[in-house]
Amino acid sequence: MPRGYFITFEGLDGSGKTTQLRRLAVWLTASGHTVVSLRNPGSTPLGDRVRSILLDSRSESTLGRITPLAEMALMFADRAQSIAEVIQPALASGSIVLCDRYTDSSEAYQGGGRRLGSERILAMHAAVCNNLQPDLTLLLLPPLKASLARARRRNDHHTQNHGADENRFEREPDAFYARIHAAYKKIAAREPGRVVTIANDAAGDNSIDAIELRIRALVEERLGVLSHS
Repeated sequence: MPRGYFITFEGLDGSGKTTQLRRLAVWLTASGHTVVSLRNPGSTPLGDRVRSILLDSRSESTLGRITPLAEMALMFADRAQSIAEVIQPALASGSIVLCDRYTDSSEAYQGGGRRLGSERILAMHAAVCNNLQPDLTLLLLPPLKASLARARRRNDHHTQNHGADENRFEREPDAFYARIHAAYKKIAAREPGRVVTIANDAAGDNSIDAIELRIRALVEERLGVLSHS
């Protein structure tokens, strides 16, 4: 059986990546593909526990300050588990795997935002993830201020309505996110064959539907090349 195809979605919270992942999953499934969707952190019993620690703004009131290195290590513990439990078995069965965040997020958030540097993150990826790379990464990179405002509104609304608090990162200052935004741009420039940036074009249609169609066309082209290779 041929190996499946691994697609990751990256970007700041509020970039629309989760919405676009869900829409792509629906379209691929309707087109006859077997699709497995997951998120980092999360999507395994261990990963869900890690997610509750890393994203809940109340974690540090009970656990103490989570250091940047501890944060990085927890992210990679979650990732190693999701690779073993979900990603590798799905790829081995020929499925298309859609993952909301992967190692690029660690390089951007911990490497850039927390100032740990790319070299340390990439060394962890090689050691812990056996250097498993996505076949395609879709980087949604709208303007920084708009993305942050949307993320903070969404998380506040979610906390009020569902009680779950995932605002720990959103409490960071704007300078933290500026470093993340810059780190994502560096990753895209370094790996243009894998990372495709979906940025807002002032002259184009940047609606959710229009971005969905751009992503569909890109994925359809990549899968078509794969099927004929």
